[in-house]
Amino acid sequence: MANVHHIHNQDPEAGAEQRKAIWKTFWILLVLTAVEFLIAFTLHHGTLKVAIFIVMTIVKAFYIVGEFMHLKHETKSLIWSILIPVIFVAWLILALLLEGNAIFKAVFD
Repeated sequence: MANVHHIHNQDPEAGAEQRKAIWKTFWILLVLTAVEFLIAFTLHHGTLKVAIFIVMTIVKAFYIVGEFMHLKHETKSLIWSILIPVIFVAWLILALLLEGNAIFKAVFD
């Protein structure tokens, strides 16, 4: 049996663009998370803090979906067909929370 040596001629810059995009995503998510921690430990608990966290969570979620699920590279009609139901589900959850709170107050007050 002969020894066979495989010589791979690989271009060191072959995946440079992908690595650059991965690091960019890493740094953006790291900064957003650091800002969330900063807000968590500096602001007093209240409506403003909760609103900031909700907005930042939505921003991070859309960025993650756009990057890791490659949604930002899709056609606009596909993006809207996914985005509109998500908006309605979020509205439904908010409406149920507000109405549930109103019913709870009406029954127990």
